[in-house]
Amino acid sequence: MLSLNLFASSNVTFSKSSHKYPINASLLDPNLVNRHKNPQFPSRPFEKPTSKINHGVLFRPSEEPLCQISKSRSDFGKILAPPFGFSSRFLSRAASGAPQEASPDGEIEVSKPNKNAKLALIFGLWYFQNIVFNIYNKKVLNIFPYPWLLASFQLFCGSVWMLILWSLKLQPCPKINKSFIVALLGPALFHTIGHISACVSFSKVAVSFTHVIKSAEPVFSVVFSSFLGDSYPLKVWLSILPIVFGCSLAAVTEVSFNFGGLSGAMISNVGFVLRNIYSKKSLQSFKEVDGLNLYGWISIISLLYLFPVAVFVEGSQWVAGYHKAIATIGNPSTLYLWVILSGVFYHLYNQSSYQALDDISPLTFSVGNTMKRVVVIIATVLVFRNPVRPLNALGSAIAILGTFLYSQATAKKPKVEAGEKKN
Repeated sequence: MLSLNLFASSNVTFSKSSHKYPINASLLDPNLVNRHKNPQFPSRPFEKPTSKINHGVLFRPSEEPLCQISKSRSDFGKILAPPFGFSSRFLSRAASGAPQEASPDGEIEVSKPNKNAKLALIFGLWYFQNIVFNIYNKKVLNIFPYPWLLASFQLFCGSVWMLILWSLKLQPCPKINKSFIVALLGPALFHTIGHISACVSFSKVAVSFTHVIKSAEPVFSVVFSSFLGDSYPLKVWLSILPIVFGCSLAAVTEVSFNFGGLSGAMISNVGFVLRNIYSKKSLQSFKEVDGLNLYGWISIISLLYLFPVAVFVEGSQWVAGYHKAIATIGNPSTLYLWVILSGVFYHLYNQSSYQALDDISPLTFSVGNTMKRVVVIIATVLVFRNPVRPLNALGSAIAILGTFLYSQATAKKPKVEAGEKKN
């Protein structure tokens, strides 16, 4: 016999034999939880195991209950991408205070205010974490100009963070095997190249200039993908023209221009584009691994790639550079704090971006990523008071606008194809 016990202040438990499936009662509709208090809804046992409740819980003959949310999620843990790597379904509900609504099909749907609050929280965390990382990353590099060591430490922080989440079971550890590790070797290598090149660029030029050059990433994406056989409509090619023009104008008018900084940002674009392309090709059979776990393993493998090279490239300068940095800043604990903040927030903002892509459409993500660069550029210019010439600002604005147009052009392409297939 399948039984259902409902209590307003306790968990709802579905039981058969020795199997139990606890679901927090606060996640269900309050009308369902309090139904036993309402005289017009008398409680009575279920007569058939296939009966359906219009508040989102569907009973099947099998032993496992099926809970459906918003027609695209199969568990409560993915309602909101959590900022610290584990389930935050309670955070999603508390963000808006709005109850969940039951659809006519018997599915629990997140109300519109709740969805808007969730998106605002996701983007707010993503932007805030990115700004904090860029500020403290540049602060450290200004007095300790050794980007290879700092980049290695940032990957180390992400690796330790993920190991803690997995060991404490705050994040389910994915089942890995040899084929999964082999598939990650390529994406992790290109991620390493992209990360260290960006860090080298940050050490040589203003943060705002590096981000303007990195906004040219769509240009490399279109060119490399075309070489690999992908085709793009004319509007996509036209959208990259203002990116090229804007980046060129910003580069020639940049006060802190340095060829090493420019080349580092360009190589970073190449690395991240190849990472994305290679990931699509090598990780197709591992779609069950979520974004957080995927980025966690990429961080671990990237650390193994980068640190030995970092020791070879600049290891002999670290001790002298450390003493010089301490003499400059005066307080060693301040330097330690800046380094830790740069490492922690580097992982957090990348983690948030991976998780945001699980909760929003690619178009929303692309637009959000474009606006993120604008916010970071403005924030770092205000913090570091970098001089900005009018033509430099104009070039930056044109490049950002081109990135926005590119996101619009590429986001509409799959929709058209989907419509054609439907017809």
